[in-house]
Amino acid sequence: MEKVDRFYKLEGGYCNSVTQYSRFLTREVQIGNIPMGGLNPIRIQSMTTTDTMDTMGTVAQTIRMVESGCEYVRITAPSIKEAENLANIKKELRLRGYDVPLIADIHFTPNAAESAARIVEKVRVNPGNYADKKRFENLEYTTAAYQAELDRIYKKFTPLVKICKEYGTAMRIGTNHGSLSDRIMSHYGDTPRGMVESAMEFIRMCEDQNYYNLCISMKASNTQVMVQAYRLLVETMAKEGMNYPLHLGVTEAGDGEDGRIKSAVGIGTLLADGLGDTIRVSLTEDPEFEAPVARALADRYERKFDSSQLAASGSQEVVNNTTYNPYQYARRITSPVQQIGGHYPPVVMVDVTTQNLKDPYFLSPLGYNYSAGLDKYNLSDQACDLVYLGDELPSFSFPGNLKQVYNYQTWLQLKDKHNCYPLFSLAEYATVDIKDATLNFVGINADEWSTTDLEVSQLANPTTVVILTTSQDMGMQQQRAFFVALQQQNIQVPVIVKRTYQNVDADQLMLAAASDLGALLTDGFGDGVWINAPASIGLALVNTTSFGILQATRTRISKTEYISCPSCGRTLFDLQETTQYIRSKTDHLKGIKIAIMGCIVNGPGEMADADYGYVGTGPGKITLYRGKEVVKKNVNTPSALDELIEIIKEDGNWIETVLN
Repeated sequence: MEKVDRFYKLEGGYCNSVTQYSRFLTREVQIGNIPMGGLNPIRIQSMTTTDTMDTMGTVAQTIRMVESGCEYVRITAPSIKEAENLANIKKELRLRGYDVPLIADIHFTPNAAESAARIVEKVRVNPGNYADKKRFENLEYTTAAYQAELDRIYKKFTPLVKICKEYGTAMRIGTNHGSLSDRIMSHYGDTPRGMVESAMEFIRMCEDQNYYNLCISMKASNTQVMVQAYRLLVETMAKEGMNYPLHLGVTEAGDGEDGRIKSAVGIGTLLADGLGDTIRVSLTEDPEFEAPVARALADRYERKFDSSQLAASGSQEVVNNTTYNPYQYARRITSPVQQIGGHYPPVVMVDVTTQNLKDPYFLSPLGYNYSAGLDKYNLSDQACDLVYLGDELPSFSFPGNLKQVYNYQTWLQLKDKHNCYPLFSLAEYATVDIKDATLNFVGINADEWSTTDLEVSQLANPTTVVILTTSQDMGMQQQRAFFVALQQQNIQVPVIVKRTYQNVDADQLMLAAASDLGALLTDGFGDGVWINAPASIGLALVNTTSFGILQATRTRISKTEYISCPSCGRTLFDLQETTQYIRSKTDHLKGIKIAIMGCIVNGPGEMADADYGYVGTGPGKITLYRGKEVVKKNVNTPSALDELIEIIKEDGNWIETVLN
């Protein structure tokens, strides 16, 4: 097979367009009877959590995963015995009429990979630990010494490539931010560029042997790092004439709302860029719950896909001409207006026009808990910053730090305008004389503005904040184009991004909002978020989703973050139960990141992005980390959480819970 297959070269950057949706065309890779990439739909996959030596248990779970929507199923093979048992698992599945392609997940063990490649349809190898070292050592290499290491890896990796070619087995080269080798870390640092080069070394080795049946992943628990790494990968591959399909995933995303929002931020941002050929959502839940989330994300973009959107070479927009760096986070520079914009964290705005405005208790879901006896509000760490009342007038006094926003004509009629501010249409703002002396909101539809509008609407006024809307179901690109236009004209007005969702349930709202708003925040765009949802959704979910998106994009930290893996056959304790137990004792520690890992494969590396780590190292044994540093080894499980809390206390990061 020749190297270039249905491929056009990007003239720069990482995607076809940053201002309209256009899917990046990759080469097609055959995985069993289900091809990936090219013009195929986005494929869905997940990973078993059973012991691979438990044949019937793994078969039963695989069937549940297939029934839930998985098109590929990955199974861990930590040693050659598990790799060989994949044959029994495959046989039992085929006897039951399930021909789902199986993927062997390999870490550290080339002999297991070579055995599995003769059995399953695909193998996943991690360049950071397949033939490389991870001891957290800072190494120095001469050019000759570095090449010698590559030659050693090539020799160790070549047998697997030959087997894959002989058996028609596909391969995923899966880089993980948490397990970059000491060699890569020493040369490139703990960076997206290091992740990309780790994969590119293995890709080049495969191509040197004329093996192209590859897909690539760049996983990280930090969504900013993950997005930057995938974008850099595409740019790097394009420069070398490659277009391998991409496996998307946020590793160790967690569980519940947090895991879904974090996954949607990372995966959705890339899908909106037109990138991604298969998805795995990594939740600390049973694997059959992952596929529906992945499918819901994929479906939003599958609806927009049209082969006519695959631009010919030379007609696509060049990302390098834009005003921001898609490979390195930098928040857009703005002039602050009353703690909106500038260096202040993004604000949260909520529509309360459907609420009973005679009852102060309706603010409780927004983080303002009213005490009638004391006639005051107690604020939570997720108390929203602004509420939109439209033309509705409340009959009680709002909390002093909660800004109220009214439609302009209603605002004019207010006798007491303290902490109350007007929302103008663009036409109103350009023509009326009476405005607030300190803060004015201007609504602009990203689909309808023009450069002339920006020039005449006084957006440079030091009291102005834009509310940026879109009437498009998938309007992220239009909103991003507005931000680019502001940067091109050096207009530093703060912008709150508003998205309205209709006919959605709670899960759909979380995934859609996290994808749309997360994509902009990841690129440094947005000084606030406003999610408008059906009344049936409830204010509590709207508010927590807003804060969850800011947390997942690392733009505003309002709670503890848990980096917990989804479990697999290597896991040494009940991850779901343990994660919930640790959460119950530590979820009041605002701003602390705690990693909970079932085994050592990604554990120590992921500590680099966490403040503390709880990692299984043997039956009933836990090793505790401070960052990447081992603090206590082989702690008995019953006392491990207490020991972790003591470490947090020693660092001065513990606070006692306060009952209101």
